[in-house]
Amino acid sequence: MKRIQLLPLGGFPQEHLADLAEGLAREFLIPCEILSAVAEPSFAFNVTRQQYSSTEILAELARRDTPDTWRVIGVTTLDLYIPILKFVFGEAQMGGTAAVVSVHRLRDEFYGLPPNLPALRERLLKEAVHELGHTLTLSHCEDYQCVMSASHGIELVDLKSSRFCKACRSAVPSRAEVKALNGSRFVPAGRKVF
Repeated sequence: MKRIQLLPLGGFPQEHLADLAEGLAREFLIPCEILSAVAEPSFAFNVTRQQYSSTEILAELARRDTPDTWRVIGVTTLDLYIPILKFVFGEAQMGGTAAVVSVHRLRDEFYGLPPNLPALRERLLKEAVHELGHTLTLSHCEDYQCVMSASHGIELVDLKSSRFCKACRSAVPSRAEVKALNGSRFVPAGRKVF
């Protein structure tokens, strides 16, 4: 059965995973499975920047593609970057199968504020949906409320919704396409899939 595979990288907080998996399954109409955590991607650490290369992490995630993978998305607490930006909330392979998101700069504590768990969960879902949208070849949307609008700061993440606008929604698989993708196979017993 094709599914979204949610992969915790390093010591990602378990309490965020179930809500994220449910939100992704709801938005994409595809089951979401939480995989066992893997080690922190130390290979992607840049000593000069004191950050982790999201592009290097993506390359590793793309190698995890299995017959059951629709998309694989890594989630981490690490500070991510790409060479041309100071930081990124996440990155995805445009038209590929891999994406990664980080809660590092989505947490209110990063900005000197007290923790806000509901805001963090909402932001994480928005950025995960956004990055998975890029895997469907969606580019940034001009509709500021669409989940595909660009987010170069936390205030822009908070401004948008976790949903696709009507135009962007057309790139997301429909219920019929998901059913055809998965046929009539059932989820194996003992595996938690949302």
